[in-house]
Amino acid sequence: MTRSIDSKTSSSWSDAMTIDETLSKHWLDLRERLQAKHLLPADGGSVSLRIPGSDAMWFGDAGGAAPQRVSFGAASGDGLVHAATYAARRDVGAIAVGGAAFGRCLADFGGAMPQAFDEQARHLGAMGPATELRELGASLRRGGNVLLVQGRPVCLGMTAMRLALNAELFEKCAKAYVLAVAGGGRVRPLPWIVRFVANRRLYKDEQRATLRFARGLPAEETKGY
Repeated sequence: MTRSIDSKTSSSWSDAMTIDETLSKHWLDLRERLQAKHLLPADGGSVSLRIPGSDAMWFGDAGGAAPQRVSFGAASGDGLVHAATYAARRDVGAIAVGGAAFGRCLADFGGAMPQAFDEQARHLGAMGPATELRELGASLRRGGNVLLVQGRPVCLGMTAMRLALNAELFEKCAKAYVLAVAGGGRVRPLPWIVRFVANRRLYKDEQRATLRFARGLPAEETKGY
């Protein structure tokens, strides 16, 4: 019996170490991808990945050499935004703060945009109102994966890959919206039934991610629309 317990404990510890090591590498790959596509400023941006089954994350500034393992309670600076987001949303596995040019421009156009595109509704969901750090939780309650905090875009994803895709999608949508509104045009939201169906699919993905993280496992990649 003792051998069996020791074996299981050793296996669980080994699995946890493997996940930690893998996530650390994913952080570097994610930071490189975001910066290569100009979706993360080298100065004033930050990236993190949730460590499943714990109250900790791999966190680092966009210009840093490597991430640090940081517990949510010990976070400071930009880390406070990441920690508060993970606490408010148990489905989130990756966060990028800083955004790209048009995403940052949203601060001058009301701080949010309607769900005007199919893919936006499916993967980004409803964008909460621009907020301060202390009100971040309330802005995330609708399950959306992007918002402005203290004037800076905060993009979320269930996985590192989903975050990278969401950041790219958000910048494309923000560009279309900002250029339209700046030119005096009106941007109409999608019909409510389209938004309802797309947001419901997103919510189901988020529920599955929440269960995976609670079990100490990384979230699975979303498949198809």
